[in-house]
Amino acid sequence: MAASRLAVIGGGNMGEALARGMVNARYASAESLIIVEPVEGRARYLRETHGFQVVSAAAEAAEKAEKVVFAVKPQVLGAVLSSLKGVIGPKHLLISIVAGATTRRFTEAFGDTTRVIRVMPNTPALLGAGAAGLSVGGAAGAGDLAEAKKMLESVGKAVEVPEALMDAVTGLSGSGPAYVFVFIEALADGGVRAGLPRDQALLLAAQTVLGAAKMLLETGEHPGRLKDMVASPGGTTIAGLHALEKGGFRSAVIDAVLAATRRSAELGRGESGATN
Repeated sequence: MAASRLAVIGGGNMGEALARGMVNARYASAESLIIVEPVEGRARYLRETHGFQVVSAAAEAAEKAEKVVFAVKPQVLGAVLSSLKGVIGPKHLLISIVAGATTRRFTEAFGDTTRVIRVMPNTPALLGAGAAGLSVGGAAGAGDLAEAKKMLESVGKAVEVPEALMDAVTGLSGSGPAYVFVFIEALADGGVRAGLPRDQALLLAAQTVLGAAKMLLETGEHPGRLKDMVASPGGTTIAGLHALEKGGFRSAVIDAVLAATRRSAELGRGESGATN
């Protein structure tokens, strides 16, 4: 097997999304990636669908790589780190997307000279529309940060934040796509309730969210101003906004972000439970 420059440990949804996004953006080729996935059915899917090299052992992949992306569930990270002792060394840049896992977890496992970047991406990276936060840890320097940011910006947008705020990034953009999917579904349900066919309502809802986000990013306007541009006095939009306010829409979204942020911190402290 040819040497690989980038290993992704974990072939689940997020590992797949990031790997596919990097290939689609031509940051990396399928041949230059090696995925670690111990479940044979999933490994077969990754090979047959994307043409990735897939192995079952993290050590085998890390030996062939210079950049190692950790995309495993928090509950199995300890076992993965243990399996890599004696393998990870100065040549490796470690990039962790493990929810709640601090950079200290990696320096404790491999030493203070370990170069590690903590990242929280999200699944729209698959389509080149990801949003990610990243922070530096261990002996990682400006060059390492720039390389990690280049990787993430090949599949979307990335911002550097202090590590203390990474749980907040997890609660907002890491979990955020799920909140948006629920909103799109609810928006479409409203259209169906008002008489629209389901397929048309869903298309209109999804395109509306896409267009609104694009308008915000490209104009640079404050969302409140853009909202006011749509809501004319005594019109339909302000009536709908009034209903959202009565239903506690803003508070519910804020509470969702805070709940996910708290859960990320719990995972970082090693508290058990489901990760989703």
